[in-house]
Amino acid sequence: MGYYTNSYVLMFNEIDKTMLPQVGGKGANLGELSKIKEINVPEGFCITTKSYKKTIDKIPELPNLIEQLSHIKVDDRERISKISGQIRSIIEKAKIDDDIANDITSSLTKLGVNDAYAVRSSATAEDLPTASFAGQQDTFLNTIGREAIFKNIKKCWASLFTDRAVTYRIQNGFDHNKVLLSVVIQKMVFPEASGIMFTADPITSDRKVVSIDASFGLGEALVSGLVNADSYKVNNGKIESKKVSAKKLGIYPLKGGGTEENKIELNLQNKEALTDDQILQLEKIGRKIGAYFGKPQDIEWCLYENKFYIVQSRPITTLYPLPDVKDGKNHVYMSFGHQQMMTDAMKPLGISFFQFAEALLVPIGGRLYMDVTHDLASSSGRAMVGLAMGKVDPLMDKAIKKLMKRKDYIKTLPKGKKFLSMGSGYFSWALIAQTIKTYRKNDPSIVKHVIAKNEENVKDVQQKISKLSGDELLAFIKNEYANLNKTLYDAESMGTVWAGAILGSTMLNRKIKKWLGQKDIVDSLTQSVDNNITGEMGLDLLDVSDVVRKYPDVMKYLEHAKDETFFTELVKLKGGDEVSNSIKAYLEKYGMRCSGEIDITRPRWNEEPTAIVPLILSNIKNFEPGAHEVIFKKGLSEFEAKKKDILDRLAKLPGGKNKVKKAEKAISIVRNYIGYREYPKYAMVSIYWVLKQAMMKEAVKLEENGVIKDKNDIFYLSFEELQEAARTQKLDYDIITKRKEEFKSYEKLTPPRIILSDGEIISGEYDNEKMPKGALAGIPASRGTIEGRARVVLKLEDATMEEGDILVTTFTDPSWTPVFVSIKGLVAEVGGAATHGSVVAREYGLPAVVGVDNATKLIKDGQRIRVNGTDGYVEILS
Repeated sequence: MGYYTNSYVLMFNEIDKTMLPQVGGKGANLGELSKIKEINVPEGFCITTKSYKKTIDKIPELPNLIEQLSHIKVDDRERISKISGQIRSIIEKAKIDDDIANDITSSLTKLGVNDAYAVRSSATAEDLPTASFAGQQDTFLNTIGREAIFKNIKKCWASLFTDRAVTYRIQNGFDHNKVLLSVVIQKMVFPEASGIMFTADPITSDRKVVSIDASFGLGEALVSGLVNADSYKVNNGKIESKKVSAKKLGIYPLKGGGTEENKIELNLQNKEALTDDQILQLEKIGRKIGAYFGKPQDIEWCLYENKFYIVQSRPITTLYPLPDVKDGKNHVYMSFGHQQMMTDAMKPLGISFFQFAEALLVPIGGRLYMDVTHDLASSSGRAMVGLAMGKVDPLMDKAIKKLMKRKDYIKTLPKGKKFLSMGSGYFSWALIAQTIKTYRKNDPSIVKHVIAKNEENVKDVQQKISKLSGDELLAFIKNEYANLNKTLYDAESMGTVWAGAILGSTMLNRKIKKWLGQKDIVDSLTQSVDNNITGEMGLDLLDVSDVVRKYPDVMKYLEHAKDETFFTELVKLKGGDEVSNSIKAYLEKYGMRCSGEIDITRPRWNEEPTAIVPLILSNIKNFEPGAHEVIFKKGLSEFEAKKKDILDRLAKLPGGKNKVKKAEKAISIVRNYIGYREYPKYAMVSIYWVLKQAMMKEAVKLEENGVIKDKNDIFYLSFEELQEAARTQKLDYDIITKRKEEFKSYEKLTPPRIILSDGEIISGEYDNEKMPKGALAGIPASRGTIEGRARVVLKLEDATMEEGDILVTTFTDPSWTPVFVSIKGLVAEVGGAATHGSVVAREYGLPAVVGVDNATKLIKDGQRIRVNGTDGYVEILS
């Protein structure tokens, strides 16, 4: 089997997984299910996509209507609904050709023309390993008689154009013309109980646990959310937990066809839908099906006369991929992306760069994870992990502590080289000594010295790399990146960061809390500090905006400017030269930045200058000219006022003179050094830009020689594969095609903070007693409370803000800083008190709550919200 078929109808036993283009995902899976021994699948057949195509190709109005759909944006619901409705109406009235109708009738005769059938849609982009379109098209249960079946077949075809299906395709980039529909005709089973079984726990991703939901009657009640089902968790033949729900409603067949909702008898409502024996029998069936398909499955089942029937099985697309474990032992992986404020999927080239510098960084699901197995196997290592993660991501810290309570599991962890050990590059005695030395010196010239040293290093790399090409160039890039951490994160540089951001801040907070009872005073004293390259980036863009605002023609042009012709078209306009020079000067200093900048493959502002256009236009809309100086002076004034208030209050205490002297020194240390905290990452991405430019020249050569189709194809290779392709001028292009598909699937996944080697996800939970009922818990990142309109922004280029808006996003890295000048508060899904968004929010005086799980899904764009940055929660007000 597996060949392309010209048939209009195929029986289940004629179908296998290679026939998805003809029978869709549901049909292909049913064909495979019917081949598994001892698995009961109700008989049936599929009306192939050829039948659908032949029918709609004879409808002259359709091509134009479908073409109109392809140009509609996802938020234009009214037009989607109108055009989709027209398409459905036309398809439902279409005539099915005689040759198709005859094949359908013949198949029905084989099975029983007067029997009851489920008529179900099966799209070619449904129930796939990388995307689930489940529920996007329609199903018609208990269909009796040839006429009713034919009517529902056309309704299924038409349901390819329901509003939800069209919207889903637009969101996921599927061409409306390329998604075809098969129709499954399957004999009905009228069960006593039915439900869904996941062969891996869909919440924890634990592959050892089978999760079963069960209720009385047809499974449609459960799938549609009509009823609370019983929930059973089974682990290797042992029922771990049961939750029995009150099952008040069920869906039952009508005698003449169709279904109806009925109240379940009172004495059955709280009865378990399945016996223990049946639960364990179902687990065995699930394991058998999972083993056959080779991956965890989402299975629809029903129970009739004590026999289980399987009516569908599809891959669970939301499970995070398993780590690739080499030694067969238990391992614990901690998200590197949450630590770096970048949880997006990374392309293979970006991942392989990081692995040069750290072998214990492991790619899982397109993200990097730290293998902290050996750290957690020892008490000193556990303390180091807690120290590292406490302020960076408290939810990760809570997840680790939760795992630590599983002492039997911790005992199984093998010992070996630690990720965060003293001397590993992240911690060292030299760093501690340098931090204390820098703290005691309290000399602002140290910051200028380490900045100059970094700038000299970037120039040195530029000079060396300009003379290289081919093998020599790529070898240099690999070596330079492998040594990057040693260069940028040496003891002198990181000692400066620690002296201000860690030791200085901790000491100042501790003193003021002890003397005045005031918590986290540093938050109020770090506005408008010197040498903060990231803070300056937002303010400097205000100066660019002031140049742009003088020229209306330029402002109009920027609204539709293209990256390829950005400057060449700009200089043709009145004021274009001045604006061009201003933007180029800004990019000279900051153009190596971008959202998700730790991934070297991400396009930099130098490559896509239109990325900063929304920020410029927002600045013009929200600020008066000269806002840079106004904002900086305001921050400085607020700092001075706060400092005076603290010192005046201290002076009135016993021993006040001495306390004032100590406080002044502590404030001085923090302000002298804390601005440098953002610089090492800036230096890192400056080196990235130099390396990337050189690497892209090699990519252009590969493209010119026909080795790759596009220069950006190199992003889907590991660095070693790139080196080999450049050396041999040969490449199996299927590698790139496969990796692009993998990357698309990874992009849709939400990376866990902690994942175990068997795929189980460990999550941390907040315990916030001060939080009002219904509020969303998070981490207090910057003090204060603010109310305003939520602007849910997932991509920086979509960040068009208005005065008073509160930014709600997944994460913020330094590239987001220019947005901060326009907002009044921040809510982020990722982060802790010491991460980028929190630091910048404090500097700009913005209330902020970070680490709010699923904030971008739970908060809707435009809702009014209240952000409490002091206690760490968000309230949805409207």
